[in-house]
Amino acid sequence: MTPNRRTVLLGLATTALSACGGGQGVPTVSRAAVRAVPNPAFDAWVAAFRSRALARGIAQPTVDRAFRGVGFLPDVVEKDRNQTEFTRSLEDYLAIAASDERIAKGRDALSRHGRTLAAIEARYGVDKEVVAAIWGLESRYGERRGDIPVISALSTLAFDGRRGPFYEKQLFAALKILQRGDITPERMTGSWAGAMGHTQFIPTSFEAYAVDFTGDGRRDIWSDDPTDALASTAAYLQRSGWQKGRPWGMEVRLPAGFNTALAGRGNARAVASWRALGVTDTSGRPLPDHGSAAILIPQGRQGPAFAAFRNFSVILRYNNAENYGIGVGHLADRIAGKPPLKAGFPPDAKGLTIDDRKDLQRRLTALGFDTQGTDGVIGPNTETAIRAYQARAGLPVDGEPSLALLRRLR
Repeated sequence: MTPNRRTVLLGLATTALSACGGGQGVPTVSRAAVRAVPNPAFDAWVAAFRSRALARGIAQPTVDRAFRGVGFLPDVVEKDRNQTEFTRSLEDYLAIAASDERIAKGRDALSRHGRTLAAIEARYGVDKEVVAAIWGLESRYGERRGDIPVISALSTLAFDGRRGPFYEKQLFAALKILQRGDITPERMTGSWAGAMGHTQFIPTSFEAYAVDFTGDGRRDIWSDDPTDALASTAAYLQRSGWQKGRPWGMEVRLPAGFNTALAGRGNARAVASWRALGVTDTSGRPLPDHGSAAILIPQGRQGPAFAAFRNFSVILRYNNAENYGIGVGHLADRIAGKPPLKAGFPPDAKGLTIDDRKDLQRRLTALGFDTQGTDGVIGPNTETAIRAYQARAGLPVDGEPSLALLRRLR
């Protein structure tokens, strides 16, 4: 989760996405990268906070153990103050979120944990593929859960003060989790912002929604066994209003001359109304009625269009970003064996299609200018490779992809 952008602050999908997009190359913070440094002002803040925690009912042994070895983490502060905001098109987002690799890993995860996910679906009524898709986006199916000590990270951010009250609230919740015995301080690790486990719960959301599905007395979302984390995600969606047996949405075909002013999440209407306007499924059949729907056209009339039903809004409770909601829904569909989107995406501002961008990355890498992946998403690694090639070739160095550059490489 990116704490300053979520409506419901639950996870950190951007960590998993940034880590896999070859063209993006967005660094993440790991335990190996962070180090505690002496800071007397931080120590004084911790002492004062310990008193406040005791006054609010946190037991002395819990406080003592939680803050044993806690330290100020300047790398976490730097990450918080310098969050890189990527404005990705839906095409770029799906190239990462629903890549062939992520789909394959999702199907494998569904197979390996099929019995568990089926039991979770039976208990909470949330499709197992949707739960698996959130798992895939939040931590690459448990591969990137975060290994930063949560108490140190939250204490550092609360002390730093940029969003002090928010992080202090998270810190109190983390202490309650420790006091309950769900996890030990040594095992309570997560992202730089305190998002934890397979599906990246922040402490307050954990307190509100996490469940002990295994029945061992602990809500353990950190374990290599993802059961409690996946069940907690399903419980969260159920309590947010998930409608059992209904889809998140679907790709649709819009009629010629469709009034795009009617699109948008705030313009939901009955399916009968959309049918009357000529909206169909991608095969031209009547739009199925799963309750009121909004029409979404994230990249305009030339890109794919979607009918988003009630369950799409529930996914957005997990992360209030339209691309995230479509990413989860589409990845879930692909994990379930449904086909890719039928509609294509328009060329980007440089006139390049995603296949052009992939070709550009492949050709640069083959020449020794490694783009760190060929996902078709132009990010820092690809831009660095372009600049290196341009310098070697005696061209103006701007790091910009273009059709002219691609023709030269061909």
